[in-house]
Amino acid sequence: MVLTIGTLVLFSACGSLLNKQRLHNDTFPVYSYEGHRGARGLYPENSIGAMKAAIDLPKVTTLEMDCHITKDKKVVVYHDHYLNPKFVQYVNGKPLSGKDDKGIIYHYNYADLAQFDIGSKFYEDFPKQKKVPTSIALLSDLIDEVENYAKEKRNTPMFYNIETKSNAGKDGEYHPNPPEFSDLLLQIVIDKGIAARTVIQSFDKRTIQYINRVYPQIKTSYLIGGNNKKSVAELVDELDYSPFILSPHYSLITANFVKDAHKAGIKIVPWTVNDDQEIKKLEALQVDGIISDYPNLF
Repeated sequence: MVLTIGTLVLFSACGSLLNKQRLHNDTFPVYSYEGHRGARGLYPENSIGAMKAAIDLPKVTTLEMDCHITKDKKVVVYHDHYLNPKFVQYVNGKPLSGKDDKGIIYHYNYADLAQFDIGSKFYEDFPKQKKVPTSIALLSDLIDEVENYAKEKRNTPMFYNIETKSNAGKDGEYHPNPPEFSDLLLQIVIDKGIAARTVIQSFDKRTIQYINRVYPQIKTSYLIGGNNKKSVAELVDELDYSPFILSPHYSLITANFVKDAHKAGIKIVPWTVNDDQEIKKLEALQVDGIISDYPNLF
């Protein structure tokens, strides 16, 4: 494996920090109740407010979120690779226009993103979502807010499930390459002291493969799309290692799939389940957690 000087320095620093933190698999919840993008159905997605809304729900153990990298190498909490006009507008209330209409997040410096509001515009996909002026948050700021809020509201800290929003073939266009993306994100996770309570997930196997090699103490989760036809064994072979979690679309879950994963020592946490009857059905199949836009259903 070839590492740049910058990556080597960062890895050395991170390795030192990692050694000071407790990184045992048994720190993960026995059953992970996860608020998707915080509490997407109830509050503007991937916002600090959405995370606090999830914390207010007593059964939620884990905050699920997405991260992108900006032009100036800041890690921001946001899902789409572009400014989504369905729910993003300017802070003055005007709709996106020109280069900002579906503008690529990776093409903006973080300071430039302050002109956008992701929480005030009515979002027809989630009509129950509270409307409140909301900015795209830095991951570091979100973690600080979450940790402090959880101390006020909970007896135990929250867990984190953070997705690297990268796609093979889009390096340098939508995001940096997988090693740089992963290093930037994990530097924050480690510096903030939450590594033992964090899983890094991705549909892009390159990021979690890199993390497994360079940061083997960090838990990883392989996200699986709804069209998957591969078995647990085939997915593990594809990754060339056993992830801590396989996270398939909930429609793929069968008793045998769960059984095979557990036999291989892998947890199953399906996404994104927004029906209380489906949640009960999946619990009966002995999955290890649920990701939902509506964590109030738990």
